[in-house]
Amino acid sequence: MRVDDSYFKGRGAQLKTSNKYLKSEYVEMHVEGLDEPLLENPSTQIFFENPKKIINKIESPDLAGMFSLNPYQGCEHGCIYCYARNTHEYYGFSAGLDFESKIIVKKNAPEILEQQLMSKNWNAAPIMLSGNTDCYQPQEKKLEITRKILQVFGKYRHPVSLITKNSLIERDIDVLSDLAKDNLVHVMISITTLNEELRRKMEPRTASSLKRLKTVEALANANIPVGIMNAPLIPGLNHHEIPEVLKAAADHGALTAGMTIVRLNGSIGKIFEDWLQKNFPDRFEKVWNQICSMHEGNVNDSQFGRRMRGDGNVADAIHQLFRVSKKKYFSGREMPAYDLTKFRKGGTLSLF
Repeated sequence: MRVDDSYFKGRGAQLKTSNKYLKSEYVEMHVEGLDEPLLENPSTQIFFENPKKIINKIESPDLAGMFSLNPYQGCEHGCIYCYARNTHEYYGFSAGLDFESKIIVKKNAPEILEQQLMSKNWNAAPIMLSGNTDCYQPQEKKLEITRKILQVFGKYRHPVSLITKNSLIERDIDVLSDLAKDNLVHVMISITTLNEELRRKMEPRTASSLKRLKTVEALANANIPVGIMNAPLIPGLNHHEIPEVLKAAADHGALTAGMTIVRLNGSIGKIFEDWLQKNFPDRFEKVWNQICSMHEGNVNDSQFGRRMRGDGNVADAIHQLFRVSKKKYFSGREMPAYDLTKFRKGGTLSLF
């Protein structure tokens, strides 16, 4: 890893990418003419938003029929590969440093959720927390928006799923246990690597791999259905860890495991390329070319059905390794089905 004064420790992205939605911006075109660095390691800033609705229908055929809810936009975890980075450009920010330092908070999310669940037109369907950014990122410890959202789901006995990289979810085991009693919750813990050196570079402000495994164990011991997402899988960086990650997850009580192949759409390609060159110059060409080989010569892929699976020999080898490992360590295990009949349509008044 390159270590010098210009590397922003604790951040994933090391640059501020251009935003196609902005007419003008600052650039380092002539560095020799600058009296001071144009970019510095930014402190985290919080912006508040008051949305009128909070449940989003997922239109992607890859996740047909699902709904998502995101109490935060932007994410301090700073995962270098995160597909959600591009959405920050809609707010006038960059997908690079801005994404992990300018956090948009939807403080009224629990109230808006309750209004939508009480609508006579709403029918119970699992809603995914963290479809875009992590609902247990650092600001959640203070703001407790996700906890309040889970309490709303519990009040109306509505199904919910969560995915996170943060052990902070253990704080809410009491609420999750209540939901689990009626088969109303699924939890997925994202474990990308067990290599702590790689994790610190690739996901700088996330819980350690060991802490995530301990979180899987804590949830399983509380009878909360929990699995892991071994994603994204990046050839030359973490794909070889698949058997080790799945075995560790199964040993700690996980019921299932999922995966996706890395794809670098929009500004993420430039962000990841810069990060890879600075941290792994010795294997840059190998990793970059193998990523391209999985997406018909490109690092980006928007074709439904293929974009998260990849294509070609490298992708096929990764999928085969994952299938064999999952069969070995998760045979006979599965997540319980949601019980949609528990939903109190129209609110608690429907009980009377």
